[in-house]
Amino acid sequence: MLLQVSSLTAGYGGADIIKGISIEVRQGEIVTIAGTNGAGKSTLSKSIVGLVPKVSGSILLNGRDLLKVSPENRSALGLGYVPQVSNVFGSLNVLDNLKVVRNVKDKPRKIQEMIALFPPLGAKLKLPAQTLSGGERQMLAVARALMSDPTLVILDEPTAALSPSLVEQVFRLVARLPEQGVAVLMVEQRARQALSISHRGYILDQGSVVLSGTSEGLLSDSRMAQLYLGRH
Repeated sequence: MLLQVSSLTAGYGGADIIKGISIEVRQGEIVTIAGTNGAGKSTLSKSIVGLVPKVSGSILLNGRDLLKVSPENRSALGLGYVPQVSNVFGSLNVLDNLKVVRNVKDKPRKIQEMIALFPPLGAKLKLPAQTLSGGERQMLAVARALMSDPTLVILDEPTAALSPSLVEQVFRLVARLPEQGVAVLMVEQRARQALSISHRGYILDQGSVVLSGTSEGLLSDSRMAQLYLGRH
């Protein structure tokens, strides 16, 4: 087991956004977190990386208690994170976006690995990140997250505001990550497409897990089709 989240409650001020959530991610898996707007999906991902002020329960990554580790030091334990917005430094060029990642051994070699993994970035190393297409920005954001050799990457709405063709491009990118030895926990509004490339999924509603199971099982669940995934 790579990630174990148990009885997690989290929120802001006096309000709990998620309430007693338990999820898990195994090595080599892609796991999708889906649900309606306001269900607590992003709060869950931010709680794991340490960006929510009020958290109780248990979060174990490779057996280590993340609640005892500061947010800035969780990457050293194998956790990568790609937020939904502001996930690249727009004024920096592509190369400098990769260079700013700290605690990377043999940074030149890792940069070359990222260029090989994401070839479109190689032709734009000197261009400001703000000039990239939406799909290229997501490539760069994921490449930055992979620079520190994480065992788990959390992706928060990786296809938000992208055109349909770029959505497909991003999902193809995500589907390849387990080949790099990286498990994925993906928060995503496009539940059908996300589950189609995932091993398992959890469906949230009003801060709680209401459905969970294999991707195939969830996609064929009539409750899921009607309430969360939209009808064909």
